[in-house]
Amino acid sequence: MTRIAIAGFQHETNTFAPDETTLDDFIQQGAWPALTRGDDVFQVFDGLNIPIAGFMSACRHQMVPILWAMAEPGGYVTDKAFDTITGEIVDGITRASPDAVYLDLHGAMVTRAYPDAEAEILRRIRARMGPDMPIAVSLDLHGNLSPAFFDLASVVTIYRTYPHTDFAETGARAAALLDRAMAAPLFKAYRQGDFLTPITAQTTDHSPAKELYAALPGADAVSVDMAIGFPPADIPDCGPSIFAYADTQEAAEAAADAALARLKAAEPEFDARLVPAAEAVRQAMAMTGPVLIADPQDNPGAGGTSDTTGVLQALMDASAPDAVLSMLHDPAAAQAAHAAGVGARIEIELGGGHRQYSDPVRATVVVEVLSDGKFTCSGPMFGGAHADLGPIAGLRIDGTGIRVVVGSVRCQNLDQEFFRVAGIEPGDHAIICVKSAVHFMADYKRITPTVLFAVAPGANPCDLTAIPYTKLRPGIRLD
Repeated sequence: MTRIAIAGFQHETNTFAPDETTLDDFIQQGAWPALTRGDDVFQVFDGLNIPIAGFMSACRHQMVPILWAMAEPGGYVTDKAFDTITGEIVDGITRASPDAVYLDLHGAMVTRAYPDAEAEILRRIRARMGPDMPIAVSLDLHGNLSPAFFDLASVVTIYRTYPHTDFAETGARAAALLDRAMAAPLFKAYRQGDFLTPITAQTTDHSPAKELYAALPGADAVSVDMAIGFPPADIPDCGPSIFAYADTQEAAEAAADAALARLKAAEPEFDARLVPAAEAVRQAMAMTGPVLIADPQDNPGAGGTSDTTGVLQALMDASAPDAVLSMLHDPAAAQAAHAAGVGARIEIELGGGHRQYSDPVRATVVVEVLSDGKFTCSGPMFGGAHADLGPIAGLRIDGTGIRVVVGSVRCQNLDQEFFRVAGIEPGDHAIICVKSAVHFMADYKRITPTVLFAVAPGANPCDLTAIPYTKLRPGIRLD
């Protein structure tokens, strides 16, 4: 019987984020499962919308689970974390002595030692298992993928939606493509795009990404996928890349060229849709709600600190009569609220933990709801996944209709349960503010089609011309 070793190691690295990503960040549970080993992988991921779950569901071979780990996007992954987890994966694969390998990776991991971390993972596996071992990899649409990575992987599949509602589907495609590659040789081709786009312009709910991804895979290819890239990463291979697989080299090259031509033609259409925070609040107050205001530059799903106060301050300055915001990362505020108890009125500082982006907001707040931060997501991306975000508090700015959810674990708000855990039904409020860039749309579009992208300082600048790049490859453009 064919035996497949399976493992996962995911991180999206913002090289401009202020805080490193440590081994503890991979071990602890947040909105994603905690680090999981061995046969526990079968139980933890069964039925979840996560790539390794999709692979397991579609795979018809004996699987040997090694390890799965993911940390919330953030700054450089420490070399200790990378070497520890990669070493355990490589050792596990070596012990398993499989016929093939499947890896659930991201594609945008960076360490100080390895700017192309996913390629390094594959190099270490190849060093043990040899150049002919079939290795299938599923990747995030935001991967920054190098020629070296392309050469080292046998076959690759990439998410085709943003918000990423096709996690599991992408893992299942990897299982099918691996089967195809093991049955007969596949020819492959790789291309890189020459421009970067802000993440708020990349959603497949809107043009041009909607049409670009709908055009995949192409009539004559077995598989074609595109990673549009993760902009806040100062590395040479930052940006779009295309992977094509076919029965002939000619067909693979033609499919890759066609996808690249479509990408280049679409460049002028990408629009970040940014509005200054104060203007976003003004516009939202003039509309019939609910209106959603995203805070993409403090999106923890892109390495944001999730503690900036630009949008909150704009709500307070405008005396917004009915607004809710989630989730502000402020463990101290959450702890103070829990110590005070429900109904207490306390003086407090909110957010501003990274003063390079914003100052704390000083306010009197009423503690309305307290929670242990444990809940189950219900939206299209993570429905069924269990979150554990530590102590959470629902606070109301005294004398106003502004409510803030403060939490103890930095995490992107991509599900309405990030409000409900604090007793707030988001659709009942005029203005809904989320610390997210695009992923929120999968769930929140079910309650409002009206979205504004507010510009306030944060670790994920969506105006790419404001990012101090020094390592991009020559000729790449910032759109």
